[in-house]
Amino acid sequence: MDLNLRNKNAIVCGSTQGIGEASAIQLAKLGANITLIARNESKLLNVLNELDTSKGQTHGFLCIDFSNPEILKKEVETLKGTYHILVNNTGGPAAGPIADANTNAFEEAFRMHLINNQILVQKVMEGMKKEGFGRIVNIISTSVKAPIPGLGVSNTIRAAVANWAKTLSIEVGAYGITVNNVLPGFTNTNRLKSLIAKKAEVQGKSEEEIASAMKSGVPAARFGEANEVANAVAFLCTPAASYINGINVPVDGGRTKSL
Repeated sequence: MDLNLRNKNAIVCGSTQGIGEASAIQLAKLGANITLIARNESKLLNVLNELDTSKGQTHGFLCIDFSNPEILKKEVETLKGTYHILVNNTGGPAAGPIADANTNAFEEAFRMHLINNQILVQKVMEGMKKEGFGRIVNIISTSVKAPIPGLGVSNTIRAAVANWAKTLSIEVGAYGITVNNVLPGFTNTNRLKSLIAKKAEVQGKSEEEIASAMKSGVPAARFGEANEVANAVAFLCTPAASYINGINVPVDGGRTKSL
């Protein structure tokens, strides 16, 4: 099985914590040169120092706030060379019922997720085509398969990204480029902690009670870890995954009830 990513250049977004950070670490272990993208420079430097360099890898970062797509578009033009791997990963919108959501929340989430993904894809696409190798992995959510209660805006935008990705996978598959979505379930990240805290406040229960109830709905009977999701991300980026294209991969301990 060919898992070698030496001489492959990867962009990993949202890579200063959680699944983004874990994905950057795993890709570097497989030999890839990593460009981290996130908004906090000190955290970027910390992650940069964690990345494996034992295979001669060189790593760097770009400090960008994804709230403004025009700034993102300008900043990514400073990146030189060919990129073979793009991991799209952005923090989810605020929780809350869809009926209560302000229309601006949908517009902001659309820009943060879909528009920014499009900008990054257009930056790397020609290089991937010339190389005959490309891996685009979008870290989304299991809400793509079954909407999650209380995440109205997120459910909506995640589904849009999934359909964007499927369309793209059809268009670029003939060039040796794959586009896949990884769907994390309940994963031990700051995002999950904030959702648990919000539920506890709304329901008048302790965070421990909320967490226990959530775990009870997972066949694995626990929350996942960021590196477990990152393992799926990394595999989809390897030569071994060359014929896997246009799919949604839940990494959720079996929680999603649909196939």
